[in-house]
Amino acid sequence: MLTRSGAWTAAAAVGLVALGTWTDYPELVTLGLAAAGALLVAAAWLVATPRLTVVREVRPRRVFEGGAAQGTLTVTNVGRRGSPPLLVSETIGGHRTTVAVPALTAGHSCTVSYPLPVARRGRYVIPPVALGHSDPLRLLHRGRACGGELVVHVYPRVHLLATITAGGPQDTDGQTTGNAPLGGAAFHSLREYTPGDDWRRIHWGATARTGTVMTRHVVVPDEPRQLVVLDTSSASYHGSLFEDAVRVAASFCVAAERSGLPLQLRTTGAAERESSGTALEFLSTVEPDSADRGLAALSGLVRDVVSDTQGVALVIVTGRLDADATQLLMLLRHRFLSVSLAQLVSPDSALPPRPRGVLAVAAPSSERFAAGWNRLVLR
Repeated sequence: MLTRSGAWTAAAAVGLVALGTWTDYPELVTLGLAAAGALLVAAAWLVATPRLTVVREVRPRRVFEGGAAQGTLTVTNVGRRGSPPLLVSETIGGHRTTVAVPALTAGHSCTVSYPLPVARRGRYVIPPVALGHSDPLRLLHRGRACGGELVVHVYPRVHLLATITAGGPQDTDGQTTGNAPLGGAAFHSLREYTPGDDWRRIHWGATARTGTVMTRHVVVPDEPRQLVVLDTSSASYHGSLFEDAVRVAASFCVAAERSGLPLQLRTTGAAERESSGTALEFLSTVEPDSADRGLAALSGLVRDVVSDTQGVALVIVTGRLDADATQLLMLLRHRFLSVSLAQLVSPDSALPPRPRGVLAVAAPSSERFAAGWNRLVLR
């Protein structure tokens, strides 16, 4: 394809030939033919495309906001003749990065590294790398796509948050149920020995009393679960505070994982994820929604998570909280081991009265929230 210089050269060739013919001025015709000849030479230069292989790597493929990702290209000349200098282009998040690769003799390779623009959270799809070269006069350019697509996840920035231990101990003597998974160390009951049971778990006292070989039935104890609900209604936030709310939700997810608590993340838009890894991946793409009902949908969101045998610690991350939402939290409080409220609000916002029995912290940024939360929990 024509470069900008090539387009001007082509226009000059046509114009000079036409003007020289019309005015019977052979010098102008000669200049026009010279320009056309330069284009033909450039086209001939590009006919013999060098045989190159390109290996691309992006590391890391998952990075937190403020982190750095780097692309690495290894270009190898597998042909019999040398290749000219090349320009390699990467496009990520609408930003184009162009990397220069020097001329390569036959059989040689070159590795170049370059930073990738991944400052904002998101899921970035990197298209195949564009490998191109041009003639010495930069009149024509020829390129081709190499490799496949790559995906880079930029997770929200995470702050260190203290966890609340109101959910109860997570030890081997925790509460158990008969349908709990086997293989733990918590004693649940005695039962008859079956072939394959560990003989070290035989209860000799019960065996002597009943005349039947009895063994200890041990299971994994029930543990309190952490349920994080992120309000994704755009009406709940001012300006960029939704980004801070996403960071706070991510911080709670990581804190639960670090403490060994089973985790579930839900949004008021009905999206759901379990475990810290998938939660962070989801939070890298979540966006506010003007059609989202916000905390008005909370009752339906939590209806299925409370059981008689397993407690749930609820964390709600939102922006502005109206009187109806405050009343709803007070009605739901008795159904959970604990209820925590994280509010991301502008400094001049008027806050409604704190719901009774709810641990609430309001702040204008995720950093200020983390500091206030830790100060409240650890005091």
